[in-house]
Amino acid sequence: KVLDDELMEQTVESIKQIGVVSPLIVRPDPEGGFEILSGHRRLHAAQLAGLETVPVIVKEMDDDAAIIFMVDSNLQRENILPSERAFSYKMKLEAMKHQGERSDLQPETTSRQLGEKLQTSVAVMSEEMGESQRQIQRFIRLTNLIPEILDMVDEKKIAFNPAVELSYLKPSEQKEFLEAMDYAQASPSLSQAQRLKKLSQEGGCTLDAMCEVMNEIKKDELDHVTIKNEVLRKYFPKS
Repeated sequence: KVLDDELMEQTVESIKQIGVVSPLIVRPDPEGGFEILSGHRRLHAAQLAGLETVPVIVKEMDDDAAIIFMVDSNLQRENILPSERAFSYKMKLEAMKHQGERSDLQPETTSRQLGEKLQTSVAVMSEEMGESQRQIQRFIRLTNLIPEILDMVDEKKIAFNPAVELSYLKPSEQKEFLEAMDYAQASPSLSQAQRLKKLSQEGGCTLDAMCEVMNEIKKDELDHVTIKNEVLRKYFPKS
């Protein structure tokens, strides 16, 4: 996602002063022009700075190789949104599964081959990214969220762990969850999200049920009042 944030303003100022130092990486587009693999933010900043051209390096790559290159180069950025990481992991995993696949096998063999390839690909990604296999799969779960909820995860209105649980809700249930969240004027705790997931699995994830779960007072929101012993003694004798 190319955002017009403070970091973009700094990039624009830098480009106005010294130009685009690091070339964009592109590949030829069969329909004409070029497709950017790395440098979307630099191009946007250059346009804002008033530049008409930017330096590029042209690489010939097939779709899967291009996706893997794009993901690897973009994940090196310092500030990656959860949604960007989620779709990046998913895209790279799909591309890695495609590479080296054979189309001359029987369906049951192909299915087994795909399963083995998926496990191997996740393991390789885990090593390359320095991320556990479970965490990679949890990030990929976020791609099952409807855009409105995923935006809330990016904006830190919904925490990562509850969001993973919410990803198991059907899209229609997720839309109703937004109403329940608005009704309760609260973001879900991990415990609440887990219960909503269970309700969905049991077929009881109605709007009313979600409102009931979301309207509960969380433990960390309870007010704590400390009353000294001598004050209590006035009203509650030792007897």
